[in-house]
Amino acid sequence: MSLLYAGLDVSDKKTNICIVDEKGDLHWQGICVTDPDALKRTLNRHGPDLEKVIFETGPLSCFLYHGLLKRGLPVVCICARHAKGVLSTRLNKSDVNDAEGLAQLARTGWYKQVHIKDKETHLDRTLLRVRHQLVKSHTDMLNQLRGLLKLFGLKLGQATTPGKRNERLFHLFEQEPALKPILAPLIKALFALEQETAKLNQRLKERTAADPVCRRLMSVPGVGPVVALTFKASIEDPARFRQSRDVGAYAGLTPRRFQSGERDVSGHISKFGDRMLRRALYESANSILGRLKKDCALKSWGLKLAEHKGAKRARVAVARKLAILMHKLWVSEQEFIW
Repeated sequence: MSLLYAGLDVSDKKTNICIVDEKGDLHWQGICVTDPDALKRTLNRHGPDLEKVIFETGPLSCFLYHGLLKRGLPVVCICARHAKGVLSTRLNKSDVNDAEGLAQLARTGWYKQVHIKDKETHLDRTLLRVRHQLVKSHTDMLNQLRGLLKLFGLKLGQATTPGKRNERLFHLFEQEPALKPILAPLIKALFALEQETAKLNQRLKERTAADPVCRRLMSVPGVGPVVALTFKASIEDPARFRQSRDVGAYAGLTPRRFQSGERDVSGHISKFGDRMLRRALYESANSILGRLKKDCALKSWGLKLAEHKGAKRARVAVARKLAILMHKLWVSEQEFIW
């Protein structure tokens, strides 16, 4: 009996399926509802004892991967960026052709497998994303308030706390009383966002305090509950990185390179990989170089680099070093030593 390989081109409602044999000949093609149970029944009916089932990364990749793996299918999730380079060589772009191309990739093994995180890790990442969205909305709304006040020559100033902001607004509305009822909904929304953000911050502190890995990572200067949980939820398993320096590339903090013949150009950082992790590491590096009062080797190295390369490049370099340091501490189960 010949070996069978399946490719799944996933969309929100339906999934195109293609099954090929070990010679690359078409065995079966069809469409199925995007649901693990339905996919399991369809694949078992038309391709029993499949050697491999692959699909690309996407919004449903976590749901489908764990669902199909739980049902005993040999499923593999591959990098969509790599698959696009192969599938784009076809003359016509269609879901049917993409499914067939993925099946051929499964047969040849010419793909890059992606690590799919478990449910608990995605819950932590969801918590972090919700907090980031609240902070971003608060910043946008506060800037909107400042801009609307400036139209009338009123300046909010450095109101860093809700109490100082309300005190400042009280005096500004005395100068322009007509603005108070107009801006009241915006001010109430800001207050509500601050309350919800405070609740999430407290939840993050409790979550990281109960996690030994996060507590170890928070011993590093510039690393708080948000950065520690972001790093843990992004890496999940430190053993999947052969070397600690690979974490910097995973976060997109390594320079791009284009080499051809005598030409060899190193450009800006790649920005490929986990954007949430890259942002957290950069903010932590900014804290080390700007707000950290106690000296450490990482801060001294970053400040010397800033004198020659500039502040922004120094922050990127420190962020990359920080990723290496945090991974080494995680693997060795040690805390940071000043």
